[in-house]
Amino acid sequence: MAVILDFAVQGAQMLLVLLLAPLLTGFVRKVKARMLRRCGPPLIQPYRDLIRLMRKEIVLAENASWLFRVIPYLIFAATWVAAALVPTFRTGLLFSWSADLIAIIALLGSARFFLALAGLDVGTSFGGIGSSREVMIASLAEPAMLMIVFTLALVAGSTQLSTMASFMLSPEVGLRVSLGLALIAMIMVAIAENARIPVDNPATHLELTMVHEAMVLEYSGHHLALIEFTASLKLLLYVSLIACLFMPWGLATPAGGAAALGIGALTYFAKLAVGGFLLALFETAIAKMRVFRVPEFLGAALMLGLLATLLLFVSRSL
Repeated sequence: MAVILDFAVQGAQMLLVLLLAPLLTGFVRKVKARMLRRCGPPLIQPYRDLIRLMRKEIVLAENASWLFRVIPYLIFAATWVAAALVPTFRTGLLFSWSADLIAIIALLGSARFFLALAGLDVGTSFGGIGSSREVMIASLAEPAMLMIVFTLALVAGSTQLSTMASFMLSPEVGLRVSLGLALIAMIMVAIAENARIPVDNPATHLELTMVHEAMVLEYSGHHLALIEFTASLKLLLYVSLIACLFMPWGLATPAGGAAALGIGALTYFAKLAVGGFLLALFETAIAKMRVFRVPEFLGAALMLGLLATLLLFVSRSL
């Protein structure tokens, strides 16, 4: 009976992240529109867009290889697995032994690698520009993310997400400058990884400034629907990751009952709402930077992660 319950909770989490990802994207768009005194699209507009794209016919370039056709499924599967491994409303899930932060970074890195290949596969100039910019951003974002992982691992003594979340809830953590620096660095990395303002504008179609959109210009139909769904899942993943590692309040434990699961789910919805609101507020208040300034932005995140790790080493040696 306990195994069946664990399977049910794990399956519920996998379906939860899948169903909430477009809603989070729609919520961010709606809040941004309201802040700009516009009505904006309805919250369920991302679902409508996905259904519309799924019904459309796929148009492929003549020189597109089999890899171009397979990549949307690969990046969707890798991102969905990574998002499902992050504890959302309960720790100690059935597959929590595999929910390692380094493994999640590896899954996201693999998805990024294949997406960059898709941009290069057809041989268009815009695809090549987008892929080169994506790899440039990744060369700085991934080291910054690894430094954040090292900082959290030194504090919690593990890279397993459930263990980290449980430790962050304990009174042993306290207020630490290193964790504050790691939080700021992770937010900066999340903005860059999700192609949000000021690094990129997900709503733009200006070729000279596009990063993510330039790589997927040749996709259509349900291939494009999978890529758009993957982008929403990735945004949900990073919001969930920040909530799990730095704000793990309300997470149910394996020993908790149905009431604890309900409280954990409600708390998770509240965290997503706050995260989406803050993202919309930040994007409304700041302008997009030039592409050549992105390395400075991510370099600052890398330095913050490195400083957080060094502070922990120094505090332990004293």
